[in-house]
Amino acid sequence: MFINREQELESLEDMYRSGKAEFFVLYGRRRIGKTELLLQFCKNKHTIYFLASQQKEHDHLQQLKQVARQVIDDPLLRNITFNDWETALIYFAQKSEQERLILVLDEFQYLCEDNAALPSLIQRFWDLHGKNSNLFLILCGSQVSFMEREVLAERSPLYGRRTGQLQLMPLTYRDSGRFFFDYSSKEKLIIYGILGGIPAYLNRFADQLSSNTQQASNKTIEHHVKEELLTPQGYLFDEANFLLRMELREPRTYASILHAIANGSTQLNEISQRVQMEQTKTNKYISVLRDLGMVKRITSITERATQKSRKGLYKIADNYLNFWFRFILPNRSLIESGNADLVYREMIEPHLSDYIGPLFEDVCHQYVTRYWHEKLKIAPKRIGAHWGSGSEIDLLTENIDDSHWIGECKWWGAPVGENVLNRLIEHAAKLPDPWNQNPRYVLFSAGGFTDTLRQKAEAEDVILIVLSDLFL
Repeated sequence: MFINREQELESLEDMYRSGKAEFFVLYGRRRIGKTELLLQFCKNKHTIYFLASQQKEHDHLQQLKQVARQVIDDPLLRNITFNDWETALIYFAQKSEQERLILVLDEFQYLCEDNAALPSLIQRFWDLHGKNSNLFLILCGSQVSFMEREVLAERSPLYGRRTGQLQLMPLTYRDSGRFFFDYSSKEKLIIYGILGGIPAYLNRFADQLSSNTQQASNKTIEHHVKEELLTPQGYLFDEANFLLRMELREPRTYASILHAIANGSTQLNEISQRVQMEQTKTNKYISVLRDLGMVKRITSITERATQKSRKGLYKIADNYLNFWFRFILPNRSLIESGNADLVYREMIEPHLSDYIGPLFEDVCHQYVTRYWHEKLKIAPKRIGAHWGSGSEIDLLTENIDDSHWIGECKWWGAPVGENVLNRLIEHAAKLPDPWNQNPRYVLFSAGGFTDTLRQKAEAEDVILIVLSDLFL
């Protein structure tokens, strides 16, 4: 199932139609949909698509020749031998003069394992031949740290040669929900909280089983969690370890830090104590995880110097990793001994609502950032949360008209009443200047709103948003 990525496809199409040589770099974590994006783009185009693996250079070049023979009608290809990459690339550049040719080298990091000089060879080829051809060269990689260091960094031989680049990011909660057209809004959010916006993971849950009742829907989610995460043969049972081993030299140390954060240690000193490491050293490891997009640091939006603030909190930025380190890692022994039912019933299900609650706040932030025009009508310039000064506010924005959206996000089963709005107004009054000026109130609720609150909201121009509004 291929969902969204319209903007990315449009950018690639614009480059394809440019009439000049293009050198595009695409990268992002594994399973995020890079290959599928490229396959969609390359449909009905003159394309050599080469997917590398962990082999010797000679084998790669031989396989590349075989792939090329399926695309290029050239009898000479039967007798030509690609002895090195430069020979192969020059050949493709020459062939592109007859017809625009796309050359995709997917999983580029594997090509460099047996030839560390390959970026330098491509640089020389591009400077002497490629940039004056009709070739559309695409380098694609799943090892984010490698692609940023060896392809995109200033010290890389390829620096300054690319004509475009893209780090493919996870899908939004709303696009993730499009995998499950037959599911309720609540189910979509729960699945997003477990898997995040990784297309390959979402596809594992997207069997489109009917869910006409809440009881049936709970069984459906339970079934998928058990099948994919709570069995040693499951597709997602050990995926977190694969991700860490691909990107990091000391995966166990990073795993300990992620486990600490997932289980409530959000400040640097708490994490350091949990993993028994000095704070300066812990901070270095966390910086690497932040660079990889696995961990994020958040501060109250009202802090004057957020980067220097010592009140920053660390959270896992990836929902799948958050769920895995919260529920799977601590229960591996039980899972491996065949106790999936016990783990789900005793370790996951009773805590699932508490786990989704904070993630619901993130979804509400996404809604205000991306879909504000549907209900709010006023665009935010900045968005965050506030804590301190005797008040805590889930959602706080600075808008383009200098007003402020002040919001509460309740993942409750019961309807939200007037008391929540009244308390929010009290907390808003304690905000420092100018955050307490021109307030506009918005409430998000998973369980709906009472009739009295709806009447009050209509009279006082308060915006009320329910789950179904999030998935318009």
